[in-house]
Amino acid sequence: MTRAARLARATALGTAAALPALAALNAAPVISTFGPLRNAVMPRLSGRGRPDHIALTFDDGPDHLATPHFLARLDARGVRATFFLLGSMLVRSPGLAKEMAAAGHEIAVHGWHHRPLLLRGPRATYDDLARARDAVADVTGTPPTLFRPPYGVMTTAAHLACRRLGMTPVLWTCWGEDWRGRATPRSVQDTVLRDLRGGGTILLHDSDCTSATGSWRTTLAALPGILDVCEEAGWRIGPLREHGVPGLPER
Repeated sequence: MTRAARLARATALGTAAALPALAALNAAPVISTFGPLRNAVMPRLSGRGRPDHIALTFDDGPDHLATPHFLARLDARGVRATFFLLGSMLVRSPGLAKEMAAAGHEIAVHGWHHRPLLLRGPRATYDDLARARDAVADVTGTPPTLFRPPYGVMTTAAHLACRRLGMTPVLWTCWGEDWRGRATPRSVQDTVLRDLRGGGTILLHDSDCTSATGSWRTTLAALPGILDVCEEAGWRIGPLREHGVPGLPER
């Protein structure tokens, strides 16, 4: 075997041996998907804000069938929210995204495709986030500053991409599990309220593009009850930009 061949073989073997370590490093932030741990020790990533405020957030839109119903219901209550948009949905309804921004809602990024970041390398992760960020900026005229990963799974590559793109990742403190086919308005409300405290961030979905068909109707029906409980507790409800999360930009 020639010297060049030996060097090539050693390089290949070294790269193969390093792959598990690199994969483990990229996957290390996945621990943040464990809600109780994240809420306790990662307040910024969880979206923990002022104790007198609740951040209301929605994922997976804009959906031309579902989102207008949420906008109408929120407008009737005088509530603004943060919508984490998918780029693949945004290009289908750019006018709706403009309407959301014009109505005072905060527009953020959920990626271009709703695929787990663990299945992507650093370049693919960056390209996906950058493509979605640029699309939101082009449509709304304002570069988004917040990112929520599909399935709530962050990776090292995603953290690095966010830093390069000037975005901050934000997950949630409670959710409604409203994507499930067996969910009901009552189950969504009870699941949200079980973990809701002042300063919390609620995750719901204004689209069923990655959920059970028609699940958005269940979420829509649960929304008034959730808002009622927040108001009765004396909590103001609004987008993340008003939530007072340390390190998050406010406008």
